[in-house]
Order: sequence, then structure tokens, then C-alpha cells
Amino acid sequence: MGGKDRLREYHGKRDFGRTREPEGHGAASGDEPRFVVQIHDARTLHFDFRLQVDDVLKSWSVPKGPSDDPGDKRLAMPTEDHPLEYEEFEGVIPKGEYGGGTVIVWDNGTYEPLSHDRSGRPVDFGESLERGHATFRLSGSKLRGTYALTRIRSGQDGDREAWLLVKAGKGRARGHGTPDPYRARSVRTGRTLAQVAADGDEG
Repeated sequence: MGGKDRLREYHGKRDFGRTREPEGHGAASGDEPRFVVQIHDARTLHFDFRLQVDDVLKSWSVPKGPSDDPGDKRLAMPTEDHPLEYEEFEGVIPKGEYGGGTVIVWDNGTYEPLSHDRSGRPVDFGESLERGHATFRLSGSKLRGTYALTRIRSGQDGDREAWLLVKAGKGRARGHGTPDPYRARSVRTGRTLAQVAADGDEG
């Protein structure tokens, strides 16, 4: 399925005459796939975790945010695919629009797919997600190391699909776990949620 078709749900939820979120034009990607983690102060505050898969960003809402502590199992709820340009989006989505609220780019970088089959042969990353388990190594400014996404609920029988995002390994976090989202600063601009909201920035 092409990028435009995969973005049908994304486009259907937004009025681009009001929001400065990117419409998506199939931006060229580099040699390595990208990831981004955004803090989104909308109806409920949460982190958005996005991985580039082909020509879109596969996306999950992570209420408590990703953690570098292997003991933390973070619930991750899938959302619609986003355009690649969304990695750069930071600003205020107008009230009344889908996801209205403030967004900052907390972390971004590249990732290395690590999924293999039982014989140790590499598996296409998109295919591993479809199967319900994918491992990958993040190389970001804040998040680094191997993580896994595992589907724990299929989304059938009326329930929402649900995943877990977990840092691989043993022991405690080397860093600081999940940050206080209200004190966290953008990796792009150094601003907090409050500063972006005060600026009234819409993109």
C-alpha cells in the first residue's frame, strides 16, 4: 500500500487549513530508518512513539512514556500512520482539532531493525510488526539501546489493539527512566511544553 493510502486515516482526521501539522509528501529518507518521540499535551498528556517503516511513521501512544529501565513495561496503544515529516513537528495544534494541544520533540534519531526468525535470519521489520513482535536498537540523543514492541491484545472482539514497549536487558536504568514531561525539553529547540504553548507556535 502506498504512502498516500496509508495516510488516509491521518488526513481524514485533520483540517490542514487550521493545523500546521504536515500533510505528507513522501519526504526522502536517509540510509537508516528514523524514530521520534514526541510529548503531546492534549486531552490527556502522553508520549507518541514513532518508527519509520517504509514511507510512513508507524505510531503508538505511550501514556507513561518510554523507559530505559528494563523492569518497566510500558503500555503502547497504536494510532494512525503519520507522514515522515511529522518527525520535525513541534507546536500547538488548535483547540477543536484532532489532538488539539501542545507537542514537543523529546527525542529523535535512527534505529536498527533487529528482528530475526527462529533460524536467526533477518525478518523484514514491517513483517515483524505484523506478526506482533519487533526488536530494534535506538540511537537517539536520549534513548539508546535495544527495545522491543510486543502485541499483547489483537484488537479483535471489540477490544482495542495494545502493545508493550520494553527496554531489553537486565538490571536498572543507566539513565533517569522516564522524564517529567512538564520539565522535559525539546531535542530540537530546547523548549518545554509550557514555553511552546506560551509562544502560541503552530508548527
